Amino acid sequence: MRLATWNVNSLRSRIGRVEAFLQRHDVDVLALQETKAREDQLPLMGLQSMGYDVAAVGTNQWNGVAIISRIGLDDVRVGFDGMPGYGDPVAAESRAVGALCGGVRVWSVYVPNGRKPADPHYVYKLDWLSRLREASGSWLGEDAAMAGDWNVCPTDEDVFDPAQFRNSTHVTPPERAAFQAFLDEGWADVVRPFAPGPDVYTYWDYYRQRFERNRGLRIDFVLGSPSFASRVTGAFIDRDERDPDKYAGAPSDHAPVVVDVT
Repeated sequence: MRLATWNVNSLRSRIGRVEAFLQRHDVDVLALQETKAREDQLPLMGLQSMGYDVAAVGTNQWNGVAIISRIGLDDVRVGFDGMPGYGDPVAAESRAVGALCGGVRVWSVYVPNGRKPADPHYVYKLDWLSRLREASGSWLGEDAAMAGDWNVCPTDEDVFDPAQFRNSTHVTPPERAAFQAFLDEGWADVVRPFAPGPDVYTYWDYYRQRFERNRGLRIDFVLGSPSFASRVTGAFIDRDERDPDKYAGAPSDHAPVVVDVT
């Protein structure tokens, strides 16, 4: 089984790149984030003709998650138990979808950005992570993977310039502690052993030639349950997919992360 995760930054804008990526790497299951559309707006016919089933959830031009699978798509779950909403009035956002794919419980998660530490969105982000950790405890006993954009740099090695990000989101002690709590409970970062740092990232902003200068962040992860992690045989970050000169069309600001499982 080959599982990948990718913050695609608009599926409608990058459907051609997604289809080519799936073929190029022979991907069985792809977790997407930031699809940025309602389900009825997504261009899915090409994926379906390639033999993929799609479970997607989206409410507007923001957020949106999906799972694309050619090895089964059963027991689809939109959101997790206790998932908080945001806004006034509080509304649920399209940030998590799960399904059984080839016997593995796969979740595509898009953790809130947090904006600034003084912003209410930051409080929402920490609450969202806490609720996900509580819900995910019930998945630890099965083959399970939480794949997505976590919007956290767990260590200084995961950000190109820690000093520049001081007092910013993604690197604050509460965010890092929230991420570490998943690892403490038994989840494993299954990619890092195969893509060690430093200077290994998954996200590069579009401006100031951040990609060309490798000024990036590592914020996209696949966390596996113990049984899933024990089956992982390899992993890599497809940095070429972020390269603006490698393939036709504008790239997402994130690179896909790919994991191989026996």
